[in-house]
Amino acid sequence: MRVPFLDLQAQYLGLREEILEALDRLGQRAEFTLGPEVEAFEQEFARFCGLRYAVAVNSGTSALHLALLAAGVGPGDEVVTTPFTFFATVEAILYTGAWPVFADLDPQTGNLDPAAVERVLTARTRALLPVHLYGRPANMTALADLARRHGLVLIEDACQAHGAAWDGQPVGSFGLAAAFSFYPTKNLSACGEGGAVVTNHAEIAERIRELRNHGQRERYRHETVGFNYRMEAFQAAILRIKLRWLPQWNEARYQLASLYRHRLTGTRVELPVDDPRARVVYHVFAIRVEERDRVRAELTARGVETAVYYPRPLHLEPACRPLGYGPGSFPEAERLAAQVLCLPLYPEMTREQAEYVAEAVREIVGQR
Repeated sequence: MRVPFLDLQAQYLGLREEILEALDRLGQRAEFTLGPEVEAFEQEFARFCGLRYAVAVNSGTSALHLALLAAGVGPGDEVVTTPFTFFATVEAILYTGAWPVFADLDPQTGNLDPAAVERVLTARTRALLPVHLYGRPANMTALADLARRHGLVLIEDACQAHGAAWDGQPVGSFGLAAAFSFYPTKNLSACGEGGAVVTNHAEIAERIRELRNHGQRERYRHETVGFNYRMEAFQAAILRIKLRWLPQWNEARYQLASLYRHRLTGTRVELPVDDPRARVVYHVFAIRVEERDRVRAELTARGVETAVYYPRPLHLEPACRPLGYGPGSFPEAERLAAQVLCLPLYPEMTREQAEYVAEAVREIVGQR
């Protein structure tokens, strides 16, 4: 049996008629960038997140960048974040002229360890930027308390966590603002790039609307130097279609993850640990295993596609050398990078496929 890591074609084929109808509708109206379709998606996504405002942009990276800028982060500031995430998180900090500062991970969840965060705070720390890694919420009780006690801006990188919640509260609603990505691999995905900033603060939403559109509040009146970060109307139309399915898709992911947990319990696999306060949406199902590359190669030989998110922590990326970190700086992040292996998981995946993957993993790694 062949099991792909992700099957984007299956999702498209299930929605093909609606997507083509939306493209034709917008083409006939000649509505291509921003406009009513984007505004409608913003309203619907804000409601989904339990917040007052959503501002749609062209990528999750842009969303992170604008959220930081709107919060006033800039040169001379330090922003504390995780060394184990996609590079866009640290990129967005550097775009503002601020300085990224890393803190190590909670060894169970792979998210930021609040105690480690507190140890790296300085007089220059301006903001905390936790990431909800793999769709599994960070400890927002502790991180929000930390931000309040130290007078810090809290911005959430929720790019992998559409629909997740912490202690009954949706992710994205704990800080000043949060960023989401709609990259094709995400739980809620565009047919291309897309992103959004969500917030309960009218002034933050207005500032981001201005910045995404060349600094314009009205056409040809540029209040500031902004960016071309606008969302295309067609992507908004696709996201509106898919948003209706997202709760059902997230539940399908949860059921597949539960199957993996059941079948892999007792093996020489370290399973992800979910805090009971978290509602997890399983952007990926990431196990940890010794001899990861050997296990991955053997799964490939059996027709099972896997992925490694991420093979190198950010502090060891060549582009991050100026930050001054080196091997051994963040042991938990380095251990995770050496051991993590992401198994196939997507809403259209069948139970038979998941059973096949689990059995293959069991046979390759063995029992404890």
